[in-house]
This record gives sequence, C-alpha cells and structure tokens, in this order.
Amino acid sequence: MKIRKIIKRILIICICLGVVSLGILLGINAHVKHTVKDRIVESDSVPEGEADCILVLGCQVKESGEPSHMLRDRLQRGVELYELGAADKLLMSGDHGRTDYNEVETMKQYAIDESIDSANVFMDHAGFSTYESIYRAKEVFGVKKMVIITQEYHLYRALYIADKLGIEAYGVASDYHIYAGQSMRDLREVLARAKDFVTTIVKPEPTYLGDFIDIHGDGDITND
Repeated sequence: MKIRKIIKRILIICICLGVVSLGILLGINAHVKHTVKDRIVESDSVPEGEADCILVLGCQVKESGEPSHMLRDRLQRGVELYELGAADKLLMSGDHGRTDYNEVETMKQYAIDESIDSANVFMDHAGFSTYESIYRAKEVFGVKKMVIITQEYHLYRALYIADKLGIEAYGVASDYHIYAGQSMRDLREVLARAKDFVTTIVKPEPTYLGDFIDIHGDGDITND
C-alpha cells in the first residue's frame, strides 16, 4: 500500500509539472505572436525604399538543386518586394554548411533568373537557423531595418527575434500554397518559439561571424 501511495504521488506530481510546463509553453507562444502581429503586412503596405534589405530566409533545396515549394514561394515574394521598391538589396540567408548542399546559391540564382542584378543580391552562407540569420544580418551585414520574407507560421518568430536584437523589421508572408505536413510544422513552431524566446534573452553568438560585409555594397563579394 505504501509503494502504491508513493507511485500515485509521483504520478500526480508529474501530471502537475506537465500541466504547468504546457501552460508556460502556450503562454510564451501567445506572447511571441502578440508582440509582433502588427508587423506582418501586405506587400503593398511596405514603405518604399526605407529598408536596408529584403531578407529571404532559407529552406530546403532538392537534390537537383531546385528550390522546394516553400523556398520557391519565399523567393517569389522576395522578388516581388524588390520590384515594388521595398529595398534595393536582397539578402539570401540559408544553409551552406556542406560542400554538397548550398541553399543560398540556389536562392541567388533564382533572383538572377528573374532579371535582378547579381550585385544587388547578397548571400549569407552561414544562416543555419532563424536566429543566426537575423543576428548575422545585423552584425555581419550592418542591417538596421529590413523586410523579412517567409511563411506566416514562421514569420512571428523571425520578427520577434529581430525585435529583441534591435532590428526594425516588417514581415510579408509567402503563403502562395497549402503545404503538405503543415500541421506538424505548426506544432514544432510552438516549441521553436519557446526556444528562441530564451535564446533572445541569452543572445549567444552564431556559429560564425566573420568579416563585415556592407549590405549597401556589392553583393557579388559574397559569391563562392
């Protein structure tokens, strides 16, 4: 009987801790979304020419070198904003941590294929996470104000990070399609928002920093 009582108490404690943890997680999630919801705008609402750059956040590239559907939509939106005059520079930030995988080269080539001058397209080869992409935009490229492009579910976290790192940012969602597996992404994003809520308090340096690259200069200096 004594062992049963101990087990029962342990279960009750575990349940209580689980409920409290879930409450904290959902509270942080709501806080992150509420903090930046007014910074998500439509393409035609972005002030013309005020931003230092349009930051397009990386996503999966296929083995063929073609952008995935989500990445293609981000790039399409980025090009649209560039043509509308939101900024005269594009910053493509993604994963180029291996020689056989290069998100940013694919991203820049997409912009060039859309008749954007290569000199106006910068590549951040070390944008290994949303936090690192935004941190490096400020510290490596000198960005003070930008427009962030990604899908809406991801945009809240990106804008929150920018706000906490002292960057003035607006976000434009790139949801041209309904994406397979979105329900699972939404669940993972709740955890990711909580993680980056803590990360923006600690403010660790990214994996790489490197030399300063002026976003107002020539984007071709970031070419491989």
